Amino acid sequence: MPNGRLERFRASVGCVALAFLLASCGGGGASISGDIVPVGPRAPSQAIGLDRFLLFPNPQVRADGVFEVGAPEYAKAYYEAIDPTNAKDTLDKWKAVNNIGVTTGGHTERYITVGDQRDLGYGRRMTAHRNPDGTMAFMVENYLVGAYGGYTPLNVEAAVNQVAQWHLGTNAIEFSPGPNGPANASFAKFYTYNPTTGERLATISLDGRPAKAMPTVCISCHGGRGDALTPPDPATGKQLFPRVMNSFSLHRGDVQARLHPFEPAAFDFSTIPGFTRAELEPAMKAINKMVLCSFPLPFGTDPATVPPEDQCRRVATHHEYQGTAAKHLKAMYGGDTLPSPTSTLIDNYVEPSWAAAGQSALYLGVQAQSCRVCHLLRGTLNQSDIDFDTFRHFDSNKDRIKAHIVDRGNMPLAKLIYEKFWSTVGIFQTMATYLLTDLTGLVDADGPHSGAYSDGASMPGRPIADPGPDRVVKQGPNGLSAAMSLYADTYQWTLTGNPGGAATLTAPTSDRPTFTATADGTYVVQLVASNTSVSSVPTQLTIVVNNALPYTPSALRFASAAPGLNIREVLQAGAANCTTCHKPGGNGTVMPPIFYTNEDRAGTGDATDATNLHWFYTELRGRINFTDWVASALLRKPSGHHHGANFPLAGVIPLAGFDSGLVPGAPGRADYDKMLNWILNGAPE
Repeated sequence: MPNGRLERFRASVGCVALAFLLASCGGGGASISGDIVPVGPRAPSQAIGLDRFLLFPNPQVRADGVFEVGAPEYAKAYYEAIDPTNAKDTLDKWKAVNNIGVTTGGHTERYITVGDQRDLGYGRRMTAHRNPDGTMAFMVENYLVGAYGGYTPLNVEAAVNQVAQWHLGTNAIEFSPGPNGPANASFAKFYTYNPTTGERLATISLDGRPAKAMPTVCISCHGGRGDALTPPDPATGKQLFPRVMNSFSLHRGDVQARLHPFEPAAFDFSTIPGFTRAELEPAMKAINKMVLCSFPLPFGTDPATVPPEDQCRRVATHHEYQGTAAKHLKAMYGGDTLPSPTSTLIDNYVEPSWAAAGQSALYLGVQAQSCRVCHLLRGTLNQSDIDFDTFRHFDSNKDRIKAHIVDRGNMPLAKLIYEKFWSTVGIFQTMATYLLTDLTGLVDADGPHSGAYSDGASMPGRPIADPGPDRVVKQGPNGLSAAMSLYADTYQWTLTGNPGGAATLTAPTSDRPTFTATADGTYVVQLVASNTSVSSVPTQLTIVVNNALPYTPSALRFASAAPGLNIREVLQAGAANCTTCHKPGGNGTVMPPIFYTNEDRAGTGDATDATNLHWFYTELRGRINFTDWVASALLRKPSGHHHGANFPLAGVIPLAGFDSGLVPGAPGRADYDKMLNWILNGAPE
């Protein structure tokens, strides 16, 4: 009997494992650990990545170094935005508000219990509820037998039998309007509750790592954004959750997250009668039909022309998510008329553009296993490449795929998927083959494809030297930094290009040496980073010294009163003319998520007073990646990547002043250089 099997396993695990389990999944608010730095030799097959699972690959970094999106303050502000009266601060209250258990009067409920063998490893007991007004609620009890690790079928058996000992906690998602928003603007909201008391939790561990804040642990894989909190509100003194200005709801707490489609082939099913795949498949299809209703129809769709199952979907605006996952969800069930009596297993489905590019193995072996579930929920109409739906979209991100997977080791973002990626030869070797392959000879209607990376078959954990981007500076002392280097604790800087011997390096074995040049010219500095067992490949930094530079880099400020030293001028009056789009209403078609015009963000009545400028600065600082400078949205987007279209598709070029392909100091990259120097100096206010 299954219960007997569970009892035997309980005895073998014992109380120690249970104590560990309950401690690791509770609330708390433990600090987020930093990088996992390898010590000593490691096996060739062992990959060691950054300990940032479920934190976004570019987490908001506060001035005190804390990852804000993982801190308890983030959850507090989130819950105050979506539940200001604490009407749902216990599971019982949440269930009552969402009519869980009501199945008459137009209410519909479906139930499934599955083993989540691909994502988090739990046994999951789900209740899905649809209200007569179209709002929806999903409650999932999570079960894990023993300590965190790989998936075991015992987890689904614990869920089927509702064994309280292995109940980790209950997650809940609503698709409904915000408490202060219009009735037609439903969005996804995320909650988690203590398995014993039913109290709502601010922080939670889903993988045995230190607890991280809600909603980050959920939305990082549900398509959500991790923007910075506001400074304290002038009236209440509270930090407010950010408002995404291109969202349909314009409601604080709408992080643009989405519901996941349910992929039958991704789950494990019990053999207990009533819980087999054959018995649960109809309920899963019905739940997928609910999920379909949460996705918008693509911009420009005529609602009168859509199939019956799509009539519950609103039409997307130009500047938001276009419901990409809906197309995939329908393909899983054979197309329109969802749910159809027959289905095509999603793991056997290859999106046509991948097949046409000869990349079916990459799609089935990597994209479907490790990327698709999260990436399909991302992107907007004018920046849709991050959805990885087509091969062109995937390939346009090849540089960042290599950086996150092979170098940094912070993707895949969920620990179980990360470990499966690096322990499954068919996954990581297939990705390595792609990264090692030069595709620049391929050209389709969208333009040329990407090249190759000679270290594409490497694994994260090796030292990587990163002296930061090439730059232009003035004569005199200028600080350098190895802060972006990875898995290293010792550094060696060397001047390899020193025309006239006019430059010197002070403290060349430190992580922050000083470069001093007494004459204009182009200098080259080399950095090698090492740990106790191995050294990195040398990385070079080009420094153009130009004493005619119209500003001193260290003097740049966000809101300086001195002419030429104000970073706001780059945004509001620079060559790129950023405020053509980054303003209320956008450019008439596209509207970005934040504005660069002076706005009354804090409600003081004066858009340019010190309070509002500080709020503006905080929003802008959130566009800087302090864990990977060159990946900062302030630099990467205007320089031609994923900005206003699907870089590097045909016709997309860097904005004026942001052509990072030019040499530092060139007029065509003057604004890029200025923004970069401000960031390298810590982005002071």
